[in-house]
Amino acid sequence: MLEIGDVVAVPLPLGGFGACQVTAAGGELTVCVFDWHSDAAPALDDLRGARPLIIDHHSWEGVPQILSVEAAAPLPAGFVRLGSLPVSAGMPRSTGAYGGWPALGVQVVLQRHWDLRVPDEVKAAYKSAAPGQVEADFGGRRIRRPAMVSGLDLRELHGEVRWAGLDALPRVTSLTWSGPDRGLAAALSSRPIITSLHWADPPGEVDLGGTHLNDLTFAGASPRRLVLPPTLTRLRLDAAPPELVTAAAGGRWIRVTTRSGVPAGLSGVRDVAMEVAGDLRLAALDGLAELESLRIQWLRSYGGLVGTTAFPKLHTLELIDAYGVDASMLPPPGGALRHVSVASLRSSQSGPIKQRYRGSEVRVRLRGAKSDKWLAANIDNPLRNWVDDDRRAGAAACRAYSTASEAIGRLSADDPGGVADARQTLREFVERLNDLDGRHGMIDTLRREEAGDAFMALAARAGVPSGEAGSWFDEWRDF
Repeated sequence: MLEIGDVVAVPLPLGGFGACQVTAAGGELTVCVFDWHSDAAPALDDLRGARPLIIDHHSWEGVPQILSVEAAAPLPAGFVRLGSLPVSAGMPRSTGAYGGWPALGVQVVLQRHWDLRVPDEVKAAYKSAAPGQVEADFGGRRIRRPAMVSGLDLRELHGEVRWAGLDALPRVTSLTWSGPDRGLAAALSSRPIITSLHWADPPGEVDLGGTHLNDLTFAGASPRRLVLPPTLTRLRLDAAPPELVTAAAGGRWIRVTTRSGVPAGLSGVRDVAMEVAGDLRLAALDGLAELESLRIQWLRSYGGLVGTTAFPKLHTLELIDAYGVDASMLPPPGGALRHVSVASLRSSQSGPIKQRYRGSEVRVRLRGAKSDKWLAANIDNPLRNWVDDDRRAGAAACRAYSTASEAIGRLSADDPGGVADARQTLREFVERLNDLDGRHGMIDTLRREEAGDAFMALAARAGVPSGEAGSWFDEWRDF
């Protein structure tokens, strides 16, 4: 376990190294990031006298980058303990911000991008933006938006686009777009402040190599051929992957989230998240010899792991909603594997999974184990995992959903009064959740989203228009 004064070299998301130091210890470690960047891991002596990283990019106002990190959490792959140095008087020793080790390098990269690539006049416009509405002229269409808006949906634009309209909205860092390019890539290339793009139904050929994106999502479809910028760290593919991707270092710095495999050209990827229904055939990940971290989340229906594909550098395996997984499907101990985390599993598999790795260097974390009896009644209940936070309140939330689902199921799609009947059922569902949250305080941001998804699915079954259903949910909920 790390102690006060310990210094750690931090691999950065786009290559190179930063560094940090433990400045306080207790239930958590207080870790301050140094103002440091180097191509190779620094030596301990390099960091004597190093000062804290001060972040002032975007809306930050010149504060040191410091986090509380779980004391028992091991260092991730690539992090290196360098030794110990005295904590200087200028290093902060407390914070209300919490996070994990991987988050420590992110601000180094964001601050460097701001300092080195964003023009001074763009920074000044961002900082001076004031509340109020402004009008942006995109040629055939003028739109009014809050001057401080950060995310802009431009799917309503058609025909030729006057991209200079973006200049009226200096805080936009994220765009949503649909269909052909129509000058999008060129506009992004000249605007390093825009770093996130959600693109629905793109054309077959997409070249974003000159942009400054670090976050990219394709929805509805993926291009057949795709060129990625060297700044990209996150790629999400909600449809079949491209046939070929061109990326720096084979995508070494990119975390890929996908539902059907990693495309050719990304053989250097080290971090993959998969969202799957049914059995996952690991052959879909063949060729990823550099893979270090694999996260798999099962959607309905639930499945297991099929195949024996070996990942020689796999360090961390995380499984979520793994109700169809048994211990024999997991990789054996040995090699690079050090961390196995399984969330939401059958309790009958808890013992076998622990036994599989007993006596090895693999650290196992299991949570959300549920009995076969519980799962027989609740496996398709979208609120089933609420019992992991509070068993009694979570079970009540599941009953509230089941009651509403059964009532919706009795309605007739041909009944003119069906929507009115559904309205009462949906309101009672939300009121039961309001009551649970009032008594137990269990509905955080994630649970609110899950409750909203469950509500909207029930409303859709009853034929309630989505816009109307969304208004009802926002009106009725207290959480």
